[in-house]
Amino acid sequence: MKKIQTLSVMNAQSMTSLEIAQVTGKMHKHVMEAIRKMEPAWLKVNGSNFRLVEYMDSKGELRPCYSLTKTECLYIATKFNDEARAKLVIRWEQLEQKRMMQQGVRKLLITDQDVMHEAEMIIGRTLISFNQNADGCITATDIATAIGMEVKDLNSFLTDKKVQRWSRGQYRLTPEYEGLGLAQDRLFIYYSKGGKQKERTYLVWTPKGAEMIDNMIFKGK
Repeated sequence: MKKIQTLSVMNAQSMTSLEIAQVTGKMHKHVMEAIRKMEPAWLKVNGSNFRLVEYMDSKGELRPCYSLTKTECLYIATKFNDEARAKLVIRWEQLEQKRMMQQGVRKLLITDQDVMHEAEMIIGRTLISFNQNADGCITATDIATAIGMEVKDLNSFLTDKKVQRWSRGQYRLTPEYEGLGLAQDRLFIYYSKGGKQKERTYLVWTPKGAEMIDNMIFKGK
């Protein structure tokens, strides 16, 4: 038989004969006797016995008890007096209200966590999808570092060469260099000091574009 503790395992799905005895003010052995007497009729109608389990008493010894569903419990209570039945009904109401409150709190917490997680997943999928074409590209900062320049000097050089132009807060390729596989847009998502989500794109260079820049600087091409 499955071992359980006593009242600490009570919940809104089941109640042991121990708690039934406690709630109704009856002796546990009398509750057990009532359950055993009513079990044959329950078995005949429902095709199943009541769930018999064990608990550990104050002496550390294992003793049998029943674990009943709400329906089974209220069926047993039909043999009790009005006051005992009322106490059981109230106890079940308390258990179910407690369960509903706990589920409500858990649902709220889970919902908050899920929203944050889903938001992160959406942002991640957006970045991956948008930035697929930018895979393998490198930034102007990386190129400048590799050739021993400051990035502002590199950008000024490329602007002077009419390779790129400053437009709406970012560098863009000039029409002459568009569609040649030299650069791609990379999406960047960030948050303002106020916590508002923002996004912007910036130019990154393909290996072909980086090679062109290298040739322009060192070979004058």
